[in-house]
Amino acid sequence: MTTMTLELTRDAPAETTRGEEPRPASTPSSGEKTERGAFWRALWTGISAGILAVIIGIAMVTVVVPHVARATPLTVLTGSMRPHLPPGTLLVVRPVKPADIRIGDVVTYEPNPNDTTTVISHRVIAITSNSDGTRTFTVKGDANNAADAPVMQKQVVAKLWYSVPLMGWVNAYVGGVHRGWMIPIAAALLLAYAAWNLVFGAVQQARRRTQKHGRRRAEAA
Repeated sequence: MTTMTLELTRDAPAETTRGEEPRPASTPSSGEKTERGAFWRALWTGISAGILAVIIGIAMVTVVVPHVARATPLTVLTGSMRPHLPPGTLLVVRPVKPADIRIGDVVTYEPNPNDTTTVISHRVIAITSNSDGTRTFTVKGDANNAADAPVMQKQVVAKLWYSVPLMGWVNAYVGGVHRGWMIPIAAALLLAYAAWNLVFGAVQQARRRTQKHGRRRAEAA
């Protein structure tokens, strides 16, 4: 009779080396960290530059350009000039000679000669030459069904130079005492941004030099 012997064996334990610590999980390399840092720095630089450009742009269109050109910024408050000049549009108007006004121009006039604080900006649809050499203008809001009362040339104070959608609300907010702060604030932000770029660039350059020197020492060792 033949006897069969079954030999049971256990799995051999994994080989280890005495004194050797388990390997840690993989960590991002220095190159990956550098790429991530560069991405966030570029993103922050783009955002800060965009904010600065918006602030400077607001200052330019609402304060600087009108002041240099001796123009006046106005805000559209009603819908009479829809759709081309809806409420909130910034109108920058300049003084104009009556002889230079043409049909299709948007003029700003004083409806009441005794009230110089109220003005209306509507489009010229007809011009009448009077016997005394003056002109009378027929104006109408683009969205209105009827024309305004006849406008004498002495009532016209300006003609539209350029307009910017939505910027009228900003102009209304920064009007009065706030307007005087726009240029200094924009200039200060521009200088601060330039200084930050200068310092940040110098720090980055010094850091790269240090890292490069450290790699050379490691390779030499």
